[in-house]
Amino acid sequence: MNEALLIIDVQNDYFAGGKMQLEKTEAALGEIEKVLDYFRKEEKTIVFIQHIVKSASAAFFVENTFGAEIHSALTSKNHGNEFIVQKNFPNSFLKTRLQEVLTSKQIDSLVICGMMTHMCVDSTTRQAAELGYHCTLLGDACATKDLALKDSTVQAGQVQASFLAALQSFATVNTTNDFLQEQ
Repeated sequence: MNEALLIIDVQNDYFAGGKMQLEKTEAALGEIEKVLDYFRKEEKTIVFIQHIVKSASAAFFVENTFGAEIHSALTSKNHGNEFIVQKNFPNSFLKTRLQEVLTSKQIDSLVICGMMTHMCVDSTTRQAAELGYHCTLLGDACATKDLALKDSTVQAGQVQASFLAALQSFATVNTTNDFLQEQ
């Protein structure tokens, strides 16, 4: 298998002080850094997904703002194996060049991690599987937030567990350490 690392929306607005702070982003970032180090050492393909909203009235990820920038801990090395793909929708494949990048590198397997498990990670993982990629989702390298449902709140931990459980139909859900030990 020829695998790539897909890092979804690890952008400043999701961290402390950002416009859409998620739960446990620092913990997820630490796990992402581990797998990123492995992919760099192995000189495997790495794709950073960056969500950009072009409307200045948007709630977050507004184009040309600090909040829309990829977290500095994950800055791309900008060489032949690392790519930044910008998107405007939760699904990282929709109206982007992601499929083109993966095809050009003959990728058939994706290791997926990143932000908003319940939105962008979910939609991208499902699409990747439907496109025929073998997917591994690193659950501890993802973050989400509390969600409201009518008059109640679903806690971030419950949201995370529910979405990871559901995504087992589309991906092998693993921890970062278990994934790295299997390599």
